[in-house]
This record gives sequence, structure tokens and C-alpha cells, in this order.
Amino acid sequence: MLEEGLHIEELPQLKDPLLIAAFHGWGNALDVATSMVSYLIQKTDAVFFARFRPDPYYRYDENRPVVIIEDGILKHLIPAGGFFFAARGETVGRDLVILRAHEPQLRWEHFVHVLLSLCDRLGIRALVTLGGMFDNVLHTDQVISGIASTPELLEKMKERDILPINYQGPSAIHSTIHAEGKSRGLDCFSLWCHCPYYLQGETHYGLLSRLGSVLSDLGGFRLDTAELDKKWKELTRQIQELVDQNPELQDMISQLRKAKVRGSWETIKAAVGENNKVIRLDDFLKPR
Repeated sequence: MLEEGLHIEELPQLKDPLLIAAFHGWGNALDVATSMVSYLIQKTDAVFFARFRPDPYYRYDENRPVVIIEDGILKHLIPAGGFFFAARGETVGRDLVILRAHEPQLRWEHFVHVLLSLCDRLGIRALVTLGGMFDNVLHTDQVISGIASTPELLEKMKERDILPINYQGPSAIHSTIHAEGKSRGLDCFSLWCHCPYYLQGETHYGLLSRLGSVLSDLGGFRLDTAELDKKWKELTRQIQELVDQNPELQDMISQLRKAKVRGSWETIKAAVGENNKVIRLDDFLKPR
């Protein structure tokens, strides 16, 4: 079924589903948000059922289609877009709709209108968006902050040690979704992982594990994070070995500990000094 902005293969029949959305782009530090929904899709056996059409929302010169060419034959052309998956409650305890998408460059209000109209058709009354930001934190920290559409929902988040966000500045698509969702009476919340800037090039499996635990707890479904915990234990060991062998990285981490500041990218640079470069850990760690 082809509609403006959306192509639906087949609408699933769901009971009180929760929408979980994550976007590639500005609000996806360390790919933590999209990695979380990819893990959810895998663990819940979620099935694809719809996608955003790319033409209304994406600039191809900024977000080019990906091609797969084999032996001189064009096999696939994959444009930017967004893909919807559905997971049944018998698998995880609650029906889920999972959106993994590129953040649109164009027509945000229309994009959100189409998204929430689909929510209406599926009976979705609650949604959560996931994000990640670089921050003045250590890799041993697992800091998550958030926003909520009601004081009651915010209190539930605080009970799980989610920090309430105080922020003024440019926003990601998440804020437009939440503003419109709240106006329609949906229960909306957003969870943001605070990612150490020096861990660029690696997945923070520890943060993913905590995010998964908090998300499933607040969302009322089950999620096994043992696989993430195992990967984080191994990566932590490799990171510590690297730190022990690298005086520059030791100094950067020492300054971060002394700063005890959580803030924007500009705050980070001020705290650790303009002359300290970002070290990409994937330049040093062994392939796994």
C-alpha cells in the first residue's frame, strides 16, 4: 500500500504497542541509539512491515543511496529512509513497533505527521525516542538522561536514575516528535546516552546494556542484555590495556576525572584542553 511519504507492506494487528524510534545522524553518538534498536530487532524477532519513502524527506546529495555492485552488475540500490518493524508480545511481553531511520533533512513536520498518523492506525499511545551525545564522561560511566511528557512519567525515570535534561539550543527530530506527540495526548519519553568522546570508533556495549535495561523496564517488556554485558567485559579489558600503554590517553582521562563536568562538546574541549586530540580506539584495538 503506497501513501504519501509511507509505503506499507501490511499493517500488523497489535495490542497496546509501544513505539521505539532511533535515528542515524546528529543525535546518535557512537551509534548508540541505532545500535539499540538493531539489537531489539534481532532479539525480538521483529518483522519489517513499512518504510518511509525517501523522496519527500531526504536530500540525496547529503545522504546518498548505497549501492551493491557485484561483477559489474548493479544488485541493489538502498536509499536513505526509515524502516518499521513489529514484535509480538508473546516474545517479549508487549507488542512493539520499532523504527530505525535516518534523520530527515526536509519536511520535519510532515514526517512527524505521517509517523504519528501511523501510530493512530496501530493503536500506539506511548512512544520513546533514543539518542546519544558526546559528553565529558568516562567509559566506566553509564550516564543516561531524558525528558518526559508528564510529571508522572518523569518521576518513574528519576526512580531509575535517569537525569532530567536541562538544555537550550539546536534540536534533533526527537523534539519535534515529542512536541507533536504530547499535543496528541501520547505518553512520550526520550532517553539519551552520554558517550565518552575518546571512545569514538567503538560501540559502548556497557551503555547499550544499561539503556536496554532501563528501556525495557519503563516500556514494560523483556529484553535479555547478557550478550551486551559479555561484549562490554571484553572491550573494557582491551580499553584498560590501551590506557595502561598510552600516556596521552592516561592524561586525557585524568583530566576528565578532575573536571567532573558533564556538558556540551564545547565544554568538553574547554575541560581537557584544545591541544588534546581525540583518540579513536578502533585505531588501536584488535579486530573482533
